[in-house]
Amino acid sequence: MDGVLVHEGRALPGAADFLQRLVDRERRFLVLTNNSMFTPRDLRARLAASGLHVPEECIWTSALATAEFLAQQLPGGSAYVVGESGLTTAVHEAGYTMTTTSPDYVVLGETRTYSFTAITTAIRLIEGGARFISTNPDPTGPSSEGPLPATGAVAALITRATRREPYVVGKPNPMMFRSAMNRIEAHSETTAMVGDRMDTDVVAGIEAGLRTTLVLTGSTRREDVESYPYRPTQICESIADVVHLV
Repeated sequence: MDGVLVHEGRALPGAADFLQRLVDRERRFLVLTNNSMFTPRDLRARLAASGLHVPEECIWTSALATAEFLAQQLPGGSAYVVGESGLTTAVHEAGYTMTTTSPDYVVLGETRTYSFTAITTAIRLIEGGARFISTNPDPTGPSSEGPLPATGAVAALITRATRREPYVVGKPNPMMFRSAMNRIEAHSETTAMVGDRMDTDVVAGIEAGLRTTLVLTGSTRREDVESYPYRPTQICESIADVVHLV
């Protein structure tokens, strides 16, 4: 989503045409994001405000992927969740109970209000035997004032205190793409991924067996590509250059 379709709340050139082409050609698709703060309904409204119209059911977040993973691993379990409504809603709708009393999992997601109390509780529960899950590894997130500490940075703090590494469900874990493909009944040999980051989007797409397109409107510059040991299937300047490929 960010860096491919929108940037700082504004639609990128070609984004609306790309989405319309998917609809016109009756292509099944999902818009993915590692951000776990918002529900699909929230994100639909945010995209609509930028002039892009994407149905709720076509949005897949790291929060939804994490909730699905938990439900598959331990149906009807319990969790202590650090995050916003996007994550708490997804975990609750997956059939989980949220508790601070001997939860099966501590689940860490994105929030703009990380509290020392919540982090301390998470550390103590992990020390007490709760399994540690994180929605994504991103160390920082953007804001109008500059970078903000994000899930990966807080996970590192908890890891340092507990000596427990989290299992990360979101990108670059290819499970994020596999769960998305399952949702729309897609197969890797006939599915393509368009992303703006080599270290999350492209590597996860490759590991999931997808064709990968890197667009240069987000985090990765063309000159950065050579520093990675893997390459995307193709590189395009922006989503506008991908429209004719659909």
